[in-house]
Amino acid sequence: MKKTLIVLSLSLGLISCGENGKTNDTTGIGENTESVNDQDNSPTQVPEPIEAESSDTYSYEMVVEDLDIPWGFTFLPDGSMLITEKKGEIIHFKDGNKTQIQGVPQVYNRGQGGLLDIVLHPEYESNGWLYITYASSEGEGEGGNTALMRAKLQGNQLTSKEVLYKATPNTTKGQHFGSRIAFDKEGYLYFSIGERGARDVNPQDLTRDNGKVYRLNDDGSIPSDNPFVGEENAVDAIYSYGHRNPQGMILNPETGEIWVHEHGPQGGDEINVVKKGANYGWPVVTYGENYDGSTITDETSRPEFEDPIFYWVPSIAPSGFAYVTSDNYPDLKGDLLVGSLKFQYLEHLELNGKKISKRVKLLEDIGRVRDVRQGPDGNIYVAVEGKGIAKLTIKE
Repeated sequence: MKKTLIVLSLSLGLISCGENGKTNDTTGIGENTESVNDQDNSPTQVPEPIEAESSDTYSYEMVVEDLDIPWGFTFLPDGSMLITEKKGEIIHFKDGNKTQIQGVPQVYNRGQGGLLDIVLHPEYESNGWLYITYASSEGEGEGGNTALMRAKLQGNQLTSKEVLYKATPNTTKGQHFGSRIAFDKEGYLYFSIGERGARDVNPQDLTRDNGKVYRLNDDGSIPSDNPFVGEENAVDAIYSYGHRNPQGMILNPETGEIWVHEHGPQGGDEINVVKKGANYGWPVVTYGENYDGSTITDETSRPEFEDPIFYWVPSIAPSGFAYVTSDNYPDLKGDLLVGSLKFQYLEHLELNGKKISKRVKLLEDIGRVRDVRQGPDGNIYVAVEGKGIAKLTIKE
């Protein structure tokens, strides 16, 4: 790893949020109370926040019940589900039955850390690779940091396990692990890691992990055209930086771009279009403020930073992200869905190009929505903490 330090002229103390509650960096724990070659580099005008409307058009039916914190889930080719439980379990749900997968890596289950996202390789049916992110205590130092692993599933056992990336350094802080995974149309693998509660240290320093979106080849090697490859003072795997805590990541099928949403502090959760080598400004610029109402910075934008295409005030504590392509939900097709941990609903964002024109709250009071995915059957599925996996239905 190569070194340089970008010094931030910030006089405020280290304060960072949990997912929908206060977390001071000095506490050490944040509790869960809360590539595109032809990328479009044209500037976008950041819209003012929109007030969310409510809709009772949709309901839900439970598909998988009695889960604790289903952090992520994906669908195998036969339509069955693999579900990550934050505490460190992978559950295979098939034909109404749950089977616990063996061989899951040991996780650092603290604060917001644990077993996180899970996705299949785009060519899973031919190569059998699946990918997971998790908080890991491997390596030097106490605590943990986010890791990316790939493995194969044989029966009910993970095999051929390979750790492709492990962020350093370990820390006992419990907040901002990220972490979502997505593949682009060219087969590159992207994953996010939050800034681990060290906002004035990690996100603006290219020699350090955390507060970044990374891009790898599917075997964990570094693409030769990553933006910082060959630079003496940068980590080769970094694709973009200046992020806070991205817990939503998708491939936009229309544009081919990777999009993320990320937790802001109090106010200022963002949706960002990930661009090669771009700096998203945290914490030099932000639309949010500290939890005591004090100012982090007076600046919301600078020419050298990439602006979000949308931000939330108040913060909804977003987790899970889906782009709807299904004909099963005509009013949602071509739009975005985002889970809200803080306000406990599923949010529908009407999308026109790169502009959010309307916010609608669905499934109000369902519980803390941790993830949302479109299944191979065209149905939308929602992971809810303390409940399980629900299927979105349209009321008669």
